[in-house]
Amino acid sequence: MTTMLDDLPIHTWLTDMDGVLVHEDRPLPGAADFIAALQRFGRPFLVLTNNSIFTPRDLRARLSRSGIDLPEESLWTSAMATARFLAEQKPGAAAYVIGEAGLTSAMHDEGFILADIDVEFVVLGETRTYSFEAITRAIRLVQGGAKFIATNPDVTGPSMDGPMPATGAVAAMITAATGISPYYIGKPNPLMMRTALNRLGAHSETSVMIGDRMDTDVKSGLEAGMRSVLVLSGSTTEEEIAQYPFRPTAVLDGIADVVPLVEQLTPIESVELDED
Repeated sequence: MTTMLDDLPIHTWLTDMDGVLVHEDRPLPGAADFIAALQRFGRPFLVLTNNSIFTPRDLRARLSRSGIDLPEESLWTSAMATARFLAEQKPGAAAYVIGEAGLTSAMHDEGFILADIDVEFVVLGETRTYSFEAITRAIRLVQGGAKFIATNPDVTGPSMDGPMPATGAVAAMITAATGISPYYIGKPNPLMMRTALNRLGAHSETSVMIGDRMDTDVKSGLEAGMRSVLVLSGSTTEEEIAQYPFRPTAVLDGIADVVPLVEQLTPIESVELDED
């Protein structure tokens, strides 16, 4: 089946990382070629991830080990989107942060003071070592009036040994104890897409989101006003697409199938994709 991405040009590319470019530390076919093509043809792009553990420098090193070369400036995490959003709400405020370097560094970079008393925000991110003491402190601060923010709603995250509890699961514990739900910044909140587009000075109508999940990547792209490409190299299978009340603009086997599109199009050409 052929899907037309209408008459609008594609100026900007956003892509998810896990399930699109890599699986754990293994590169997926065509990933390095895709990034190289974007760079060679001067296409503005960002690689997005809901993972808030790692800094852009960490992620760049991880991708580099997989043979995918890109600058730190081309990475946009839920931690960075969270810090940017909060800086627009209340610059320089104090925040109690549960997370690792990716989140604490992003908060520091945006001018926040990290504290455990008299805080404006409780910010929950992902960590491999959730502390009962830290969760208890977060519960008491939220009960005391601190605004509850979480980097993303993912309830599990991948590891070499299988799924492990992630931000959404721990947020559910705090919500159960306080009766207060967090405001999630990462996908599927379209806010993460919009902050990424703002970082590039791009417009949603001339941008495309590539992802492997219907419930996060495609949904957030759709709600941000973007066209979307679902690749079948990650979480969502072709059979599962019909379960959702919305559709991606195009469905492809993997990121390798997007490379010819980047190479063939100039920024003023329209797009036609073939779906399997």
